[in-house]
Amino acid sequence: MDTREALGSWIEGPKAAAERMGADFGYRGERLGLPQEGSGSIAGPGRRIGALFVDGWLCSLIAYGLITRGDQAGANLWTTPLFYLVTVVLLATTGTTFGKRLFGLRVVRLDGGRASIPQVLLRTLLLCLVIPAVVWDRDSRGLHDKAVGTVEVRI
Repeated sequence: MDTREALGSWIEGPKAAAERMGADFGYRGERLGLPQEGSGSIAGPGRRIGALFVDGWLCSLIAYGLITRGDQAGANLWTTPLFYLVTVVLLATTGTTFGKRLFGLRVVRLDGGRASIPQVLLRTLLLCLVIPAVVWDRDSRGLHDKAVGTVEVRI
């Protein structure tokens, strides 16, 4: 085996090596019965991270300007609880947040229905803990989504 080929397989990861040997993993969401592209397909990581940053920035801005009136230390203290509250309320009522709406995303149950309030409460709590959100499966679903049976799809 060529050194370049060995290094390439190490950098690309086990999925790329398995695909070169003939394994077919399909597209993101195929195992869940979701379309490959367009409305209802699984949202890509870039869109989801972008929406998360928009939501976090808005909550930070609200905490800084309205709640703590310019006190940076107080704003840092209030940003995460405010993020939790805003996300829960918006996901439970509309299925999307400001950032998700901007990026064309919605959180739904695996059967396509709106996520229930307990699902939204636990999903958002796990999202705020960060670790479950950065561990993904091959469908790009974080552990916070897998734990409650939801998926983030394109609108």
